[in-house]
Amino acid sequence: MSLPILIQGGMGIGVSSWQLARAVSHLGQLGVVSGTGLDMILVRKLQDGDLDGNLRRAFRHFPQQEIVERVMSQFYIHGGRAKNHPYAQLPLLSRKISKDRIEIIILANFSEVFLAKEGHPFGVGINLLEKVQIPTLPSLYGAMLAGVDYVLMGAGIPNEIPGALDLLSRHRHTELSFGVLNSSPHPFKLRFDPKEFLKLSFPFPLRRPKFFPIISSAILGASLVKKANGKIDGFVVEGSTAGGHNAPPRGELHLSESGEPIYSDRDRVDLEKLKKLDLPFWLAGSFGSHEKLKEARNSGAVGIQVGTAFAFCKESGLDERFKMAVIEDVLQNRVHVFTDPYASPTGFPFKVVQMKESLSDKSIAESRERRCDLGYLRQAYQRDDGTLGYRCPAEPVQDFIRKGGSIEKTEGRKCLCNALFANIGLGQIKKDGTPELPLITAGDDCQSLKQWISNDKKSYAARDVVETLLGDITSIHD
Repeated sequence: MSLPILIQGGMGIGVSSWQLARAVSHLGQLGVVSGTGLDMILVRKLQDGDLDGNLRRAFRHFPQQEIVERVMSQFYIHGGRAKNHPYAQLPLLSRKISKDRIEIIILANFSEVFLAKEGHPFGVGINLLEKVQIPTLPSLYGAMLAGVDYVLMGAGIPNEIPGALDLLSRHRHTELSFGVLNSSPHPFKLRFDPKEFLKLSFPFPLRRPKFFPIISSAILGASLVKKANGKIDGFVVEGSTAGGHNAPPRGELHLSESGEPIYSDRDRVDLEKLKKLDLPFWLAGSFGSHEKLKEARNSGAVGIQVGTAFAFCKESGLDERFKMAVIEDVLQNRVHVFTDPYASPTGFPFKVVQMKESLSDKSIAESRERRCDLGYLRQAYQRDDGTLGYRCPAEPVQDFIRKGGSIEKTEGRKCLCNALFANIGLGQIKKDGTPELPLITAGDDCQSLKQWISNDKKSYAARDVVETLLGDITSIHD
């Protein structure tokens, strides 16, 4: 399989949908699905009736139909739930994850990758966050059952993922270290044995996907090559202007007059050192133009990863209302992306598009009643008695403090989990009958969307992006 020149970014929860990934991969470049929250996406779409039938079509190809039957019987609502009725929730993730939840995770990741790969022979990737550890192993396994070709992972140091891919490809018991605050010297582990869930004989191993960590420095790249427990196949090198989560500035955090983190020359990636690792790499963060692609290739990169341009195209999972609101702001030259140092419960800076009636409005965000009912970004900690607890800086402040957190950590935090589901039209209905509000993210180069839009043409397709970015560098497949 030849390496792609363009990698479509794995964005948000469901923004990098299978529809988007399939559209990009069909053109011979690397389409990537976001693997974050796929279990909840699946059960909410089933509660909405799976009206287009896509999930049920994918389910028919899953190798163990008993799992499909259990999930369908629990969550599928023929014709869909009433729109003012809240979604049934899944229990919060914990280290002692239930068998039922693992089955949903496996099925959800299988289905998303299956649909992305359907109808073309080209590669498809999945993007996961190191920060969201608990579902990682069953997510990888589900994606591998569907033949995923690439795994991309950022927001951490994924030293143990290459070895996990090796073991999962042979349907073997697999473990990952589990990050726990205040833990004893004996590390906690996340364990997954495929054969406990799929009672099948496996005469042939699964194909082991290529692994591309997402890094922000050559130092991290070198560390991964040296310390990872398996093969690193390449890197995506993401700068501080990319959308979503950004790596924090190196050293002490300083903020600009507008309240954004200040990045310096220390945060620039040393490409000469990176090239000495002798692995392919792609540059990301404000590289969404043909000229920037040529610049990247001249610097030694295979190509670029692009998110923002794809996030607002027809095939992305972003709710059409929010696409159009941002596109209108771009056309009026009033779009503004703020790098919020505090919004994300992870502690990483997070890019936020300033948009009316969203959590980017401070007064709206502060008026939202805090709660943690999805829990993807909760941090595990060890209690005095040795047991594990879980807390999130965006949960109710008193709960966070009661669990040993400091009040300073709660200031400015926003519930990304609920907001990101709202971004794709799957937001929860709150107790007062109102829906959760969105929090849109994009890269600093959001204004570059003008390459594809005008006052007379306010939508564009993934093909338009691929053709514009590649230009005369290579041809795309029909």
